[in-house]
Order: sequence, then structure tokens, then C-alpha cells
Amino acid sequence: MPQKRIKIHADQDYIELGNLLKVAGIIDTGGYAKVFLIENEVYVNGERDTRRGRKLYRKDVVKVNKTELIVE
Repeated sequence: MPQKRIKIHADQDYIELGNLLKVAGIIDTGGYAKVFLIENEVYVNGERDTRRGRKLYRKDVVKVNKTELIVE
């Protein structure tokens, strides 16, 4: 499974799931996140999640479309 490491800014504590998908290049716009999360299986730390506003912290792992995104 391919891995991508997504670094959040040092002054940020978290990144929202919708923004992570956009930064990772999985979706083009943040507005598409809600639809994407309903139509695709996205797992956060092993649990299915459909909330675009889900807060992700360092070391959280998101699995989507056979890609693993690691928040750093």
C-alpha cells in the first residue's frame, strides 16, 4: 500500500479530514469532500469515517483508495 506523509504546520494542532484529502491531491476542492466521503470508503485509524470536519492529529493514519496518508 503506497504511503504519503502529510505535514501540518508547526503552529497547527490538527488538520480537518476534508483539507487533508485536498492537500494530498485526492480531491480537487474542499467542497467535494462531503460527496467523496459518502461515495468512497475512508478509514481514520482503522474506523470508517464520513465527517469532512474530523480533526486529525499527528500520527493519525487515513486509508483511502489503497493509499495510506500519515499525518505528521
